[in-house]
Amino acid sequence: MTEQLTIARLGHRGDGIADTPTGPAYVPYALPGETVTVEPVAGHPDRWHLDHVDKASHERVAPICKHFTQCGGCAMQHWSLAEYHLWKRGLVAEALEQAGLIAPVAPLIDAHGQGRRRAVLHARRGGRDLLEVGFTAPRAHHIVAIDRCPVLAPGLDGAIAAAWAIAEILKPTDKPLDIQVTATDSGMDVDVRGSGSLSSGRTTQLAGVAEKHRLARITRHRELVAQGAQPLLKIGRALVPLPPGAFLQATAEGEATLARLVLDHVGGAKRVADLFSGIGTFALRLAEHARVSAADSEPSAIKALQQAAAKTSGLKPVEAQARDLFRRPFMVAELKGFDAVVFDPPRQGAEHQARELAKSAVPVVVAVSCDATTFARDARILVDGGYKLVNVTPVDQFRYSFHVEMVGQFAR
Repeated sequence: MTEQLTIARLGHRGDGIADTPTGPAYVPYALPGETVTVEPVAGHPDRWHLDHVDKASHERVAPICKHFTQCGGCAMQHWSLAEYHLWKRGLVAEALEQAGLIAPVAPLIDAHGQGRRRAVLHARRGGRDLLEVGFTAPRAHHIVAIDRCPVLAPGLDGAIAAAWAIAEILKPTDKPLDIQVTATDSGMDVDVRGSGSLSSGRTTQLAGVAEKHRLARITRHRELVAQGAQPLLKIGRALVPLPPGAFLQATAEGEATLARLVLDHVGGAKRVADLFSGIGTFALRLAEHARVSAADSEPSAIKALQQAAAKTSGLKPVEAQARDLFRRPFMVAELKGFDAVVFDPPRQGAEHQARELAKSAVPVVVAVSCDATTFARDARILVDGGYKLVNVTPVDQFRYSFHVEMVGQFAR
């Protein structure tokens, strides 16, 4: 059974929303002002499949990928970039408003650059025992097999072919695979998860894939399988040896943009704490001008940061420690003496760390976040503790998705 709906607005995940007598109806891939024919989604009375666009918005554009709507990697390829950018900025502004916060929200910075430099491809046995390598379908578990992805950076050219080759070798294990591929300055770095232990024969075959596809390294659950070159990444002046499966900002342009904003907000601070530092995205750049204390829960990331700092001339001292900041945040006494604190937590935010910062006398705090809701929650804690939210800048390094980064500056 089909129905016709008129889309009034977009939701936080990019779905079109129509107001009906029974409540809001969510329609993926529909735009405000459009009239659409929809079909119900079984088991979800408020969700509908888009069957046909009867009256299209003038803001609708042709998708850049043939897999769009089948692959769950992108949600917004059908909307003009100008309107999409305004919507993404609005996500940040709305989250702040809901938290009762007033601050200037800058225009969104498009940091897609050359595209995403990391991707996780999935490999599964599909129908008729056929191998499928690609991304998951929207709100589903099955895999959409792909042969190209236009949002990936040139450094990942060949990543899909390499993932197919790896999946073919590991197909007899009959296990679902997650294949993380990262573009580095030395070539592609691949970490395979889900294969189980490998026989010597399969290890040899994977080494052959690494050579054929010119991969820098293949690891299995971060354990080395084959390496042709040490995966390296330039961060500021430093050259960082990447740990297997290392976290990076999604795009090189995104990393550079976030770092520029952080350094601008920190200003002339002489002693800075970088919390949730990872491999040193901010710490190594900050150390060009300030003494830095860095902390992160991932020991391999801290080790990489330490090695890079030790081998880079011209940096101020960098002290780095492996520390779970969710369980052991920097306490008020430990925050004494810092001119600025930068924190860039995972999506769940840093509530406990924000509470300690709110009780501190640190003059400047810079918060980096990939989730507007948890950013607003942590910002509210800081403001209630006496900080002023000076400004917020949205940054888009996940083009065509509903994810948005932001950088906020707080001052005493």
